[in-house]
Amino acid sequence: MSHLQEVADFGTNPGALRMLTYVPDDVPSRPALVVVLHGSTQSAAKYDLGTGWSKLADRHGFALLMPEQSRQNNLSGSFNWFQRNDTQRGEGEAHSIVQMVEQMVRDHNVDRRRIFVTGLSAGGAMTLAMLASYPDVFAAGAVIAGLPYGGATNAQEALRGMFQAPPKSSLELGNLVREASPNTSVWPKLSVWHGSADRTVKPSNASEIIKQWLDVHGLPLTPMSEQIVDGHSRQFWWNADGETVIESYTIADMAHGIPLAPSEGGVVGPFMIETGISSSDHIAKFFGLTKTPAQSTKSQRPVPVLSALRKSTRARRIRAVRAWRNVSAIITRALIVVADGEVSISSGCPAGEKRGRKTARYWI
Repeated sequence: MSHLQEVADFGTNPGALRMLTYVPDDVPSRPALVVVLHGSTQSAAKYDLGTGWSKLADRHGFALLMPEQSRQNNLSGSFNWFQRNDTQRGEGEAHSIVQMVEQMVRDHNVDRRRIFVTGLSAGGAMTLAMLASYPDVFAAGAVIAGLPYGGATNAQEALRGMFQAPPKSSLELGNLVREASPNTSVWPKLSVWHGSADRTVKPSNASEIIKQWLDVHGLPLTPMSEQIVDGHSRQFWWNADGETVIESYTIADMAHGIPLAPSEGGVVGPFMIETGISSSDHIAKFFGLTKTPAQSTKSQRPVPVLSALRKSTRARRIRAVRAWRNVSAIITRALIVVADGEVSISSGCPAGEKRGRKTARYWI
């Protein structure tokens, strides 16, 4: 039985979406809110069951909003992330989702500083549309098996992009985001997840997403640090304050879907894949929703050297970050300590209405 409750009246709803919610009984007075966007062929309830988001909401005390697509809008139930009139600020499905967010703020006194969004595939691509068009609403987002923002403007381009992300420079990709919100200077944080064996949305799309948002944040392409988490590769980048703002997980040998760890509350099923790592749990940590801080988020802050980057130009920030990496490498070598025949190394790393509209068959 689903935990989700439908809210019928939440605004003009230009995107003709359903609003489904879950709010734990013991939620705090000013809770955080996570917006969760399902993939195609999925319902909000099935997506919640597989990913375990309502269980995490119970455990950590935040509110949940799960918009649901209509088959009248898209025959496969995909959010129309490739349609400009559904992804631009103040229009279509994107505007419906923000109206739902505003209803949650009014109904549950949601903390506006802690509103987040995540989604799978078409829902992941729509997540990026929300971050690009409403960066003032969302503090962070997480994309699983998604596609870069602005990479397609119609169904044909979307299908091509799924099989091979069209090559664009970092600047071209970043400009697509900046054009969506030209007056923005502070951008949301981003977590990116993709399976290395995904044949539905090729992993090259994850690389393009990373390029796009590193450019938006003015960060270099080279990861600032890498680690293995639950057997899978994680790369990450931090800002001038030492806070992780971009992270990327590559899930080894995983096909198209959500990486789950049933021990953490996930339920295996279509596009819900047991991999030994719970994406929902790690994303909640990245959002700062758990009692255990996200790995490397403001941990072992690298420093004072980077504080000067705040007032620098993008080009200078990139040069400064690269210079810091070189300095950090020298410091690391200098900190090699030989004691009792063992070598230990200390590192400086920180861590418009569309009701009744029908479109062609799409994907998850």
